[in-house]
Amino acid sequence: MDWQQLKKTYPQDNDLPARANRLSALMRVRDCTQYDAIPNPFSSEYNGAGEYIPLAQRRPSVRTNMCATVVDESASLVFGECHWPSLTAESDDVAQVMAALDRECALPAVMLEAVIAGSVGSSALLVEVVERAPCVSMHDTRYLTPKWDAAGDLATVTEQYKVKGADLSAQGWPISADDAPAIFWWRREWDRQECRVYVPRLVSDGIPDRVDAARTTQHGLSFVPWIWMANLAQPGVVDGPCTFERAIDTVIECDYLLSQSGRGLKYSADPKLVIKAGAADPAGAADDGGLTGGAASALTLPLDGDAKMLEINGDASGAMLAHYKELRAIVMEQIHGNRASADKISAAQSGRAMEMMCQSLVWLADRLRLSYGEYGLLSLYRMICRFSSVVAGGIKIGGEDHVGLEPDGLALQWPPYFPSTDPELLQLAQGLATAVASGFMSSETACSIYAAKVGTASPQEEWNRVLDELSDPVLIAKRQGAANAAKADRQAAGSGRTETRQATA
Repeated sequence: MDWQQLKKTYPQDNDLPARANRLSALMRVRDCTQYDAIPNPFSSEYNGAGEYIPLAQRRPSVRTNMCATVVDESASLVFGECHWPSLTAESDDVAQVMAALDRECALPAVMLEAVIAGSVGSSALLVEVVERAPCVSMHDTRYLTPKWDAAGDLATVTEQYKVKGADLSAQGWPISADDAPAIFWWRREWDRQECRVYVPRLVSDGIPDRVDAARTTQHGLSFVPWIWMANLAQPGVVDGPCTFERAIDTVIECDYLLSQSGRGLKYSADPKLVIKAGAADPAGAADDGGLTGGAASALTLPLDGDAKMLEINGDASGAMLAHYKELRAIVMEQIHGNRASADKISAAQSGRAMEMMCQSLVWLADRLRLSYGEYGLLSLYRMICRFSSVVAGGIKIGGEDHVGLEPDGLALQWPPYFPSTDPELLQLAQGLATAVASGFMSSETACSIYAAKVGTASPQEEWNRVLDELSDPVLIAKRQGAANAAKADRQAAGSGRTETRQATA
């Protein structure tokens, strides 16, 4: 079975766009439910009528889920706990406000979910202000249709999907009891000035076209409050390439291969006995042999009879495992997964060594940082600044009101993919100190480089603390005293070596 054949087992909704059905199929692979539509388990060889069930019509008993593994690992390298980027801006207040926004809106969790959900092609964020407090939520792009203007800015975003009448009735829509089990179209549309909500209509009656004035909102923002992120693509694209689609065929082959291999090993543990009976005796009675069980019993066969065990041998099992390893290497090469083997790591590795060992995964994370970081998170920060200028009274973040936040100089500073070890940090500090002392680099730049390597939340705040310490007379006196003591120790050590050489002479 391949991906094209497997997709035919999924239900298709002809009322939705073709991209919606395609994304739904890819979501099954991402969520590890791609075989759930196959009714027969792998252990069932025959149906109720005694007919043989082909392998393509059975669910694999082994699921490697390599596509989901690569998606999770790459998302962790982009927005994981130790990989959240810090923000720099021309105004220190803006960076601090956005840091408070990260905590209040749980942006690390939202962006991590956006990367995982967007691995099939795209993800989208809806930015709203409720009582002057920003709210960010991730939405399913299967039912969203964006449009851009000539300048590349979002012009409209339309949301449309099917919903039961009972669910609409629970939300206050006037749905009769007879229409409660029926299926309706739900539709709303955002533009630069308003969010239009249409009156739901039965699917059989067509697309809704009557606006509900009571539920329509006039936001007057002069921009569409959506952040659209295309996977592994530049802005202005509806759906980028899927992270794992090119490897789905090989993953299906791996799942069925391991399922069949496990089935063969189980049969080897309890093999099937085949007896070839001899010819009947002259009297016409067949010799059935001694077929009773027991430790002391044996099979008694006619002179020309034979008995064999149907089982898989060790060579065939080893060949299957070797074939699976080659298929796994092909999958990881196709989708830039981690090809390193944990069995070959004998000791703790440095941060640079770990990065080289997972180089393919790092390259994938670099591209995802552009799609969801530079084109996603940074666009979100700029939109929050625009909200602070158009919302009456400003926006409320961290318990304070903020009006007219300036987005000038906004930039993301990404931490290293793997933490550096102590020897690496010591070597970096010595190199930066030499560069500063030689006049090749400023102290502020050296502080920013070292702070980013260590993983400090804000290199700019770290430099401000350094300046505060440099102007503190108490700390200056302590550092001078420590420097004088170290100099005295070096002089004492040097004089001791001189005396030792004299005594030796």
